[in-house]
Amino acid sequence: MKTKTIEHLRVRTPQGDSGMLARETGAYFFQYHPTINAAAEVSLTMPHRMDQYRSELLFPLFEMNMPEGYVLEELRNRFAKAGRFDPMLLLALTGREAAIGRVMVETPDVPGDEADKGVSLTEILAWNGAEDLFTELSHRYLSRTGVSGVQPKLLVPEDTRGEIYGKGALTTRELIVKSAGDKYPGLAVNEFVCMSMAKAAGIPVAEFHLSENRRLFVMRRFDRTAEGMALGFEDMAVLMGRTTADKYKGSYTQIAKALQLFCAPEQVAQALAQLFDQVALSCIVGNGDAHLKNFGVLYTDPLSIDARMAPAYDIVNTTCYIPEDGLALSLKGTRNLFVARLELMEFARDCDIANPQQRIGEILEACETTLTGQAALLRDFPDIETAIRQGVEQFQLTYGKKAAT
Repeated sequence: MKTKTIEHLRVRTPQGDSGMLARETGAYFFQYHPTINAAAEVSLTMPHRMDQYRSELLFPLFEMNMPEGYVLEELRNRFAKAGRFDPMLLLALTGREAAIGRVMVETPDVPGDEADKGVSLTEILAWNGAEDLFTELSHRYLSRTGVSGVQPKLLVPEDTRGEIYGKGALTTRELIVKSAGDKYPGLAVNEFVCMSMAKAAGIPVAEFHLSENRRLFVMRRFDRTAEGMALGFEDMAVLMGRTTADKYKGSYTQIAKALQLFCAPEQVAQALAQLFDQVALSCIVGNGDAHLKNFGVLYTDPLSIDARMAPAYDIVNTTCYIPEDGLALSLKGTRNLFVARLELMEFARDCDIANPQQRIGEILEACETTLTGQAALLRDFPDIETAIRQGVEQFQLTYGKKAAT
């Protein structure tokens, strides 16, 4: 594909056309249409106004889903001859239809994807072909993958023909398929176990699966309604006006304040409780990658006043790969996982948690139950099991007996 240099992108949402994103003289501009439906505003942080929005860097809302790592390099290689490979082209490629959230971009210089019936969840989970399935999926769906993160991941349309779902099940026809590659052995199993702990602890999570060959972690995306309508999603980097490069800057207390500011009043208590649970679980399992982009809010549109915290995602143990790893963000002044055990009590005040010791005890019980239930799976990944157990045992020494009384 050969394209012209892209300087303008049409921006739209399910509620209608929003405006135009442009790049001129080294800066980015976003201009709303003067007569848009206010529900078509693109972000909780960018309300409709007559004046242009201007930034030296791409606006966080549009940068939010920019691919990183594997997907970025593969796109760079694939479209090396397409023209100047820059943020506008990357956004045009990955932001057309499937990007996380409700904001879509269009340009006649980048044609849309051809219709694809997708791949069934059953086929992905049971794949035992000679070729690597993730490589095959990458060939087909790389250019529609508008999702951030360094880990190899793809947005894959789901073929639900022949699939059987329970009453009221969420069938979004969209799956996030992750592969660890060789750099982080057992990462799919790692995430499956940690997310299973979150689920067992009562933390909201999207539906997720581990492939039978243990190489793929699959999660059903949570930013679509049962009818397929795109929901608004904004991560904490966007809500704090930070770039992806700054996703490790800040604190969990700042996230608590952002939730109080952006969530609907009736959703704040639940959001803060979930935040405390996710931070506590990250401390327990040794998750050093719980950065700003791994927390976010969902909403129908900016006028709906129904923003709530998004389900938990991307919870993994990182200390099995980086033994001295610490927290991604500051917890009451520390990033040290060992010290953080005690600082959680102070953080509980930020989240209005009445009995944090009891809640930590419940999360620890969920971790123990999951480790026992997944013993057969973890037997082949002893480094992951050992790293998680070390964190659990340290917390049990501090909170186990107190929480049980």
